[in-house]
Amino acid sequence: MATYTTETLLDGLVFPEGPRWHDGRLYFSDMHDLRVIAVDESGRAETVVEVPGRPSGLGWLPDGRMLVVSMEDRRLLRLERDGRLVEVADLSRLASFHCNDMVVDRRGRAYVGNFGFDLHGGAAPRNTCLVLVEPDGRARVVAEDLGFPNGTVITPDGRTLIVGESFGGQLTAFDIADDGSLAGRRTFAKLEGAVPDGICLDAEGCVWVACPISHRCLRVREGGEIVDQIDYVGRDAFACMLGGEGRRTLFVCTAEGHNPNELQGRRTGRIERCRVPVAGAGLP
Repeated sequence: MATYTTETLLDGLVFPEGPRWHDGRLYFSDMHDLRVIAVDESGRAETVVEVPGRPSGLGWLPDGRMLVVSMEDRRLLRLERDGRLVEVADLSRLASFHCNDMVVDRRGRAYVGNFGFDLHGGAAPRNTCLVLVEPDGRARVVAEDLGFPNGTVITPDGRTLIVGESFGGQLTAFDIADDGSLAGRRTFAKLEGAVPDGICLDAEGCVWVACPISHRCLRVREGGEIVDQIDYVGRDAFACMLGGEGRRTLFVCTAEGHNPNELQGRRTGRIERCRVPVAGAGLP
């Protein structure tokens, strides 16, 4: 098993999440600072848009406009070319608590997860659903009984979706139908002792998995074999993304906690990176 050491690209963040490589820059949500940020490989960063309802998952429509998950009000928003945020869909009737990560397919369809319960309020865990939002805003549930659906990827052929179940301790795969529906549910990898959060896919079909609580970022083969690992001391990895030149830079979002009530006034979040031998593949 190979191990890697990361370097810091950008620090002074509150809680970075949902990283996406797009048009030569890494976009991510500084969730508890209420803004979406883009940073290039030299570390130059800018605020793209502010999202009062806490931004999370990011993606792009075929025409280049960005989609943003607004967590607390459970809405999917679209960033217009004039800088306005407009509502694509209100998901509050489908998502039982805050919305979180998302993957957008090549047709502009968005698969959006949600907490399912009040995580930071101490509620008992409860399984929930994955919601599909069409570009025109129509939304429907496409998978149920998921343990905190979080990071999500789509394979290069567009036929398989893999989602991390944070409270299920596993990656779960589905077949994608032409209309976006999901079927053929199966376990891609069981991760004992891990809490899978943000994920990304590489060209060998392995999934990089950010694992808070256990302070690791893992590269996992289908079936559960861990083939590469990054260890963190005193901080957690919450999401990861392959991008940069040749999509061979692994960007990792790290912080010293995730609870917004405990991060007030603290800026321990970082974007870290390292070069890896296998390039990114699929979506996002």
